[in-house]
Amino acid sequence: MLRLTKKADYGLMALKYLAEQAVLTGKTGPASAQSAKDIAEAYHIPPQLLAKILQTLTRQGILVSHAGTNGGYALARTAAEISAFEVIRAIDGPLFITSCITIHGTCDLAGHCTIKEPLRKVNDSIKELLSGITIADLAEPQDTAEPANTLGGGLVSIAL
Repeated sequence: MLRLTKKADYGLMALKYLAEQAVLTGKTGPASAQSAKDIAEAYHIPPQLLAKILQTLTRQGILVSHAGTNGGYALARTAAEISAFEVIRAIDGPLFITSCITIHGTCDLAGHCTIKEPLRKVNDSIKELLSGITIADLAEPQDTAEPANTLGGGLVSIAL
């Protein structure tokens, strides 16, 4: 089963929160900065873990941090310009479903393996799908009339 790490999940939740707050307040940039504490409280995320995640996202240029009394974190670009794939990669590193898909991965069965290419296609499809989902998409109100025949329950559903 493919799963996002808790850190990636929390990172996406934090960015969703920042995007929603910017829309609610009508402010962008430093004026829309939100504290790590507010984000942690909104989603019941362990504050210390969230602080590390937000620092990572800031180092990767996805967030900007603002010091001071009304400081906090804000999106470095618009929510429509930040993909879920970019966030996951910033937090967890490259996304590979098997070790043989990696750039330098070696496999004991390299000469006999018949599934490397199909798995590469799956990996590329997942990357493409996550690259097409933006933080703005996550911040949109969810349609509760979703069909019941989907797998997953998080960001990505796989229709049957």
